[in-house]
Amino acid sequence: MRIASVLTSIALAGFIATGAAAAATTAATTTAPATATTAPATTTAAPMKKAPASAMTPEKAAISKQCSALADAKKLHGKAREKFRADCKKNGGKAS
Repeated sequence: MRIASVLTSIALAGFIATGAAAAATTAATTTAPATATTAPATTTAAPMKKAPASAMTPEKAAISKQCSALADAKKLHGKAREKFRADCKKNGGKAS
């Protein structure tokens, strides 16, 4: 019984020492400051395909609001609303 207790204590001390050493190594490598030895990479962004809503012309905004109001009046939701609004915008704000 005494030998088992000693071996268990040694094994436990070994696990604790290994864990502490691994944690110390990991902490030392992750907290080291990064040095900027290379030039920053320059990339060119692809142009945006769609303009943001805030860049919409007042005329297009009025057409969009008109189509939304018409869709609301018809109580359309989901794909039916999307299709209706797309067709309405193509017709300049008038329902087809």
